[in-house]
Amino acid sequence: MPPPSDADADAEADPSSHSILKHRLEDFLQKRQPPKTFCPSEVARALTASELSDLGFDTWRDAMPAVRQLAWELRAQGECEVLQKGECVGEDVELEDIRGPVRIRRM
Repeated sequence: MPPPSDADADAEADPSSHSILKHRLEDFLQKRQPPKTFCPSEVARALTASELSDLGFDTWRDAMPAVRQLAWELRAQGECEVLQKGECVGEDVELEDIRGPVRIRRM
């Protein structure tokens, strides 16, 4: 995963930006009953052009690191599980340790 951009840092620093992403991610969590999962890219793609602009992102791909970071935060709070290759990622695994696609599931 590429290093965070200035836009990523701005999104993390701005509480309203964080709430836009959190709202979108929580919406997906509420709509998908376990054991169904979703990809973080589905959350990023659901952001409107206006929301992307407010977050400081040009495209949904630019929002991916922030969506993945938020998923890790919600996982730490016990609100979701993160899976890779169909297996839950252990609590001892940090986001920086993950390479490749992940899926998210409501607990």
